[in-house]
Amino acid sequence: MKIEYPITFLYYRDLEEVIPFYRDVLGLSLHTDQGWAKIFQVGEAACVGLVDETRGSMNVTEEKGVLFTLVVDDVDAWYRYMQDEGVKIVREPRFSDELGVYCFFAEDPGGYRLEIQRFMDAPPSG
Repeated sequence: MKIEYPITFLYYRDLEEVIPFYRDVLGLSLHTDQGWAKIFQVGEAACVGLVDETRGSMNVTEEKGVLFTLVVDDVDAWYRYMQDEGVKIVREPRFSDELGVYCFFAEDPGGYRLEIQRFMDAPPSG
């Protein structure tokens, strides 16, 4: 018995509005198209699902209770890229001594917060 990979589902009032952000801006590949749910591949072993709230099992809330973090190789390059793409930046890049990460925060078109980060003392992979 094993877990193959996680899928984090995010719920939206306007699904079509957010698809270009995940597909074109973040460059994620569509893993599964279920019509009212689009599941995108994130790295080798994780997915994010974008769901039309009128069909999903949960509802959109004004205060988003999910932080979607992407660990990247170059935080500053992602920061510049997202600025160029007109993505809403919530906080500029900075180092957290407490957490040992360098990161910035942005927001997707549906209001979910994204953290783009790099572990400064990278944990072993695998």
